[in-house]
Amino acid sequence: MSGSPLISVLLPVYNSAAFIAATLQSILAQTEGNFELLVLNDGSTDESEQLIRSFSDSRIRYFHHPNMGLVGTLNRGIAEARGTYIARIDADDICLPERFAKQAAWLEAYPQTALVGCFITFINEEGVETGTWPADRDNYTATQITQTLPYINCMAHPGIMIRTAVLKQYLYNPAQQHIEDYDLWLRMQAEGEVMEKVPETLLLYRVHSASVTAVNIKRQNLFFKQFHCKRRYLAARLAKGRFNGFDARVVAGMCKDGITGIVKWIKQRM
Repeated sequence: MSGSPLISVLLPVYNSAAFIAATLQSILAQTEGNFELLVLNDGSTDESEQLIRSFSDSRIRYFHHPNMGLVGTLNRGIAEARGTYIARIDADDICLPERFAKQAAWLEAYPQTALVGCFITFINEEGVETGTWPADRDNYTATQITQTLPYINCMAHPGIMIRTAVLKQYLYNPAQQHIEDYDLWLRMQAEGEVMEKVPETLLLYRVHSASVTAVNIKRQNLFFKQFHCKRRYLAARLAKGRFNGFDARVVAGMCKDGITGIVKWIKQRM
């Protein structure tokens, strides 16, 4: 590929042999073809590497490193990105054909927008649609997203496209493992970055027994997880001498998470 691509696609991979081929096919079939695909193999021990290497496309840039976790892998990808925009996707999800074209067109049309997401539809192991995410569909304008984020995450991480210069400025916080996306949205919103969504389904989000989403739902009290994310976020803001109206709403959301988490914990033990 000559010159800089329009889009850098960050695709972290860890033991994703069951679904990685379908994900790669959906990316390479995009109607907007001016992209580089950074496939970041985070020390997989299954057949992921063989499957990745079976694809021959000049747009693929393959990286393989010892396991360092999602945050470290994503930050490496950001450092390597050469595109004007960065698109995210996970190794078990499916991009609909016009996703990149529509999100890039949005960012071109609205220069004040730092990040644009999209609606998602959940699918299972077989690719069968299983439903949608109400918080996703109910929050797509910049105003709605700003009002909702202090309380709950309403942005699907694998469905976003962001200006590369913005993501290189913020990066992902290693202290916020497994909730790194929510922390990033909070930090961006606190600084006034505009976040919107193309109000269309452009990503099929796979939930299965081994997916991060399913594992976290089973193992963790989501409200405690959000509480600690917001606590760490606020501590970092205060350490820098920053606190604004958005942060005040995050405090309210943190208190609500703490109370709801305690109630849920008590009910589980009754």
